Amino acid sequence: MLSNIKELDPKKAYERALYRGCGYSYEELQKPKVAIVNSWNEINPGHIHLRKLAGFVKEGVKQAGGTPMEFNTIAPCDGIANSGNFSKYILPSRDIIAASIECTIKAYDFDGMVMICTCDKIIPGMLLAAARCNIPTIFLTGGIMLPKTFQDGSLKGQTYVTSDIKEAIGKYNAGLISKEDFFLIESETCCSPGACNMMGTANTMACIVETMGLSLPDCATLSAVSEERIELCKHTGKTIMNLIEKGIKVLDIITHDSIENAIKVALSFGGSTNMVLHLCALSHEIGGNLNHFDFDKISKSVPLLAKFKPASEYNLSEFHEAGGVKVLMKKLSKLLNLSTKTVLGLTLKDYLKNVDFTDFQIIRNLNDPISSEGAIAVLKGSLAPEGAIIKQSAIDPKMRYHKGPAKVFECEEDLKDALLLNKIEEGNVLVIRYEGPKGSPGMRELSIPAAILVGMGLSDSVAMITDGRYSGATRGPCIGHVCPEAIEGGPIAIVHNGDMIEIDIDNRKLDLLIPQGEIENRLNEWEKPEVKIETGYLNIYRKIVSSAKYGAYLQ
Repeated sequence: MLSNIKELDPKKAYERALYRGCGYSYEELQKPKVAIVNSWNEINPGHIHLRKLAGFVKEGVKQAGGTPMEFNTIAPCDGIANSGNFSKYILPSRDIIAASIECTIKAYDFDGMVMICTCDKIIPGMLLAAARCNIPTIFLTGGIMLPKTFQDGSLKGQTYVTSDIKEAIGKYNAGLISKEDFFLIESETCCSPGACNMMGTANTMACIVETMGLSLPDCATLSAVSEERIELCKHTGKTIMNLIEKGIKVLDIITHDSIENAIKVALSFGGSTNMVLHLCALSHEIGGNLNHFDFDKISKSVPLLAKFKPASEYNLSEFHEAGGVKVLMKKLSKLLNLSTKTVLGLTLKDYLKNVDFTDFQIIRNLNDPISSEGAIAVLKGSLAPEGAIIKQSAIDPKMRYHKGPAKVFECEEDLKDALLLNKIEEGNVLVIRYEGPKGSPGMRELSIPAAILVGMGLSDSVAMITDGRYSGATRGPCIGHVCPEAIEGGPIAIVHNGDMIEIDIDNRKLDLLIPQGEIENRLNEWEKPEVKIETGYLNIYRKIVSSAKYGAYLQ
């Protein structure tokens, strides 16, 4: 029992009594209350280990004089959802995550929080929540899945990561690998917990969090199952207490400058196109007006210094061994705003002073880049008057310009069927529409058909265009985020089979090659399709979501 009971505020009696029902002592309730915001679950390999990591974070919080209090939020796996019919829910889950955390943190009036998260929509959702709550905050991302190197058989010596599984579907369908090898790839590639070992959205966002100074050094790229991560967890718990003591709030760290730094770093390592959605939404959250054309402007001024599976032979574990995010930032430092703050209490300038490096291959030098431009290009033209996005760092050079006849699909399922039935011809431009934020609704990710296309050997002759989106790890000539989307009456809605489409990345053009008068006639005759989903969260989402151009945030 507390010795100084006379000092207790009577107005807080009800609160204290309910906390007592949770097992907290009066002594614990007098200390700073630290929310351990955890996305642990048993249905996502990126999150299956986070309960264990949370225990070490709590240990660090307690050692530094705080009281950790854990609660959870949802964390769907994009990959699992994309194999079913309701992948429409994945991007909208970002805003459920943000809102659930905001509701809990603000209702409970926590002193600080530790965001424990992995994967594509969970890190962005927690970033949005952090900005809304604006209390001392630190992120602990869950780390990277181990790569799988096969030791025998026909796959001996080959290293596989998650993106290779999707491409294997196309290879098997095209008869390029045996059934036995296909099964081995499926059954053994995901060989540990952690974020998929590829430069998809999960790892892009983890690297962005570290770049912004919201997590400790090496948090983004350290293995999910390493001993070093245990110490990192404890240090994270201690660091949040330091942030609380010094009164450093998250919006001291999340600023327009730190967001721009994050964009530059992510463009320099071939990051996910999905980061455009998430960083535009984050910008909006703090009063900015970032849109996807800003990414194109920045990309023209930032060189590509590194790229990883599936766009190159290097995996993310090798990125970590080469020094990871901190070394890349050091090499890019002349282009960064070095006055931004970090959870270490240092400016970026002071932090990078202590970073050394020796590797010159995986992470290139500023004067010897892989390419003079960053990972992403934003195209514009008669097919996408408000822009569309392509990951230019992950395509065959000969597909930087392509002209071909349209083959139109009204949804992702029709495209998958056509691919698996070998109905796609070289030279085609596959147009998949009504998959945008409002039209899908939910802006589905077409990562599996995109990977099948690569696996079938068609990525150097066939392009894909959609108002939906792709996996961060997608490679090949895959153009997404077409704006305006089809349901809003964008020109993608009136493309006919056989119409010629021109893609010109160097000149940032995406054109439907029919007369402007014909485009206008078709748009005048176009009738908006009936809404397919009229109940539940997706029905609410389609009514209030913004254009992908601005991050598909909830208006």
